[in-house]
Amino acid sequence: MKHLPDLLRIATAGSVDDGKSTLVGRLLYDTKSVLADQIDAVVRASVDRGLDGPDLSLLVDGLRAEREQGITIDVAYRYFATPQRSFVLADTPGHVQYTRNTVSGASTAQLVILLVDARNGVVAQTRRHAAVMALLGVPQLVLAVNKIDLVNNPAEVFAQISQEFGELTRSLGWSDDQVIEIPVSALHGDNVAIKSDRTPYYDGPTLIEHLETVPNVTDRRQVGLRFPVQYVIRPRTAEYPDYRGYAGQIAAGRVSVGDEVVILPSGTRTTISQIDTADGQLATAHTGRSVTLLLADDVDASRGDVIAAVADAPEPIQQFTATVCWLAEKPLRPGARLLLKHGTRTTQAIIGGLDALFDEQNLTLIESPNTVELNQIGRITVQTAEPIVADDYQVNRENGSFLLIDPQGGNTLAAGLVGDALAPLHLQQAELV
Repeated sequence: MKHLPDLLRIATAGSVDDGKSTLVGRLLYDTKSVLADQIDAVVRASVDRGLDGPDLSLLVDGLRAEREQGITIDVAYRYFATPQRSFVLADTPGHVQYTRNTVSGASTAQLVILLVDARNGVVAQTRRHAAVMALLGVPQLVLAVNKIDLVNNPAEVFAQISQEFGELTRSLGWSDDQVIEIPVSALHGDNVAIKSDRTPYYDGPTLIEHLETVPNVTDRRQVGLRFPVQYVIRPRTAEYPDYRGYAGQIAAGRVSVGDEVVILPSGTRTTISQIDTADGQLATAHTGRSVTLLLADDVDASRGDVIAAVADAPEPIQQFTATVCWLAEKPLRPGARLLLKHGTRTTQAIIGGLDALFDEQNLTLIESPNTVELNQIGRITVQTAEPIVADDYQVNRENGSFLLIDPQGGNTLAAGLVGDALAPLHLQQAELV
């Protein structure tokens, strides 16, 4: 039998009142990932509210503002496990004004659970979230049709929602084997951990069964080493008078002692002589590992440089097309002077032009917009003061993403993807109104 990786990164998304917090609470409860005193506290709070049973959403809505309003505001990371697999879940907010938090939570997800209320079906926020997930390159998508117990003719409703959602996801570039629809009742636990006898029209897996067995997909293409230098270690002590190590986290690929590498953007070539960690030396290190690399030659490398595999080293770029999700109240305009953070390098940047705006409701492109507003997604041209060593986002998610930052206040203004992430969606052009 094929071995499945131990850890799956997932995220949740959905509109307000679709029951997302209740579903996450149900996942934690059914996998026995909450302590007994937490359950007791939820039961007491539910009784105080006059509820007949425990409100499992209280397990996850931790902020006081969230509990009082009954909505999720912040991104919270939850951990749970089954005998087959462990999970890290990013519980993201559903309200339109918090789309920025959804982008953050789903940016590293390998699977997203998108909720809809069976009584409402696919709504505008569903389409917006699906579009964002497509742009982020999320490999697997689950549509959880929640509150299926509250509708008449549930089989007909589920079939209709599944058909509409399937048409949407196919238009956004997903194949049918990447998407599954599951009818659930988060409140009662139907088809979450246990197969429900109230949905005889559905013969697929429960939500947890699907999470346990879905292929664990990371990047669509395997790339060579991408190692952004975070810090240069020079102890200059009697014990280590000549030690020079380059510390950081492997963003992509793997590295072994003896590998030939190139320092970018300078283009200097050398080889790996040693790989150090806090636990000792390694012969090989893989994606996600924090290490210190020692090089065979004395080279000029510093924070912000990238150590890459020679075979497929990316070309340093200073002018490029990018796709951004704008996260600030103040709109983006051509000529804006911002800071761009890619990996460990931060440099000044100018927005050269706004090429197109993505209308996620009609799945069309609006050419040459005047601005990109809060929560809108656009294709822009960027010019940087210093070269960055980036892959196209379609090739590698980790090394193809960046942030745009306000140079005055330091606030994050946009999440960006290197390249035209809208191109795979095959969108039609629309007129700017």
